[in-house]
Amino acid sequence: MQATPDRPYSAAAANNAAPILEILRREFQDCAEVLEIGSGTGQHAVYFASQLDHLVWQTSDLEENHAGIRAWLADAAVANVLSPIALDVSKVTLKTMYDGVFSANTSHIMSFDAALAMMALVGRVLRPEGIFCLYGPFRRSGHFNAASNERFDAGLRSRDSTMGIRDLEALDETAAEHGLRRESLYAVPANNLVVIWRKAML
Repeated sequence: MQATPDRPYSAAAANNAAPILEILRREFQDCAEVLEIGSGTGQHAVYFASQLDHLVWQTSDLEENHAGIRAWLADAAVANVLSPIALDVSKVTLKTMYDGVFSANTSHIMSFDAALAMMALVGRVLRPEGIFCLYGPFRRSGHFNAASNERFDAGLRSRDSTMGIRDLEALDETAAEHGLRRESLYAVPANNLVVIWRKAML
């Protein structure tokens, strides 16, 4: 499906959906309710929910993106994906708990403080032994895994000094403060990673 006046389209979301899905099949196999932080266009939500029909998939984003997400949901008519809730990781308080949380291409376009706030939010909303899957580019021990990611990082910071590719170890540190431990790391196309953290048992 392509863009329409009411339905935004992300080529990146279309290109990375299949490899991410194969990871989610494994990591979310024991989950029933999943929160997506930053649903963007809504493409991932309708694709993943249609392929993972054992899940209830809750979309979320800033309110200005809700119309596009709803347009994708209306066209796809997937029964197990829910209309978006308003979510700003730095401000939101959620009462619902989830077995899994998914987010794609978010940590590098929000400020570092917001990325840490996202980790704290995940720690609060995940049930014990719940799974957080985060997709995107990352540095490891301060190093980029590809020259293209270094250029991408420079471009982000030139547009907005608060954006940039995050150090995985810094996210791990904050994750640990909120009961999350990194469990797996998957390399996927375009020099990106899917990082898996698990919430500790109480």
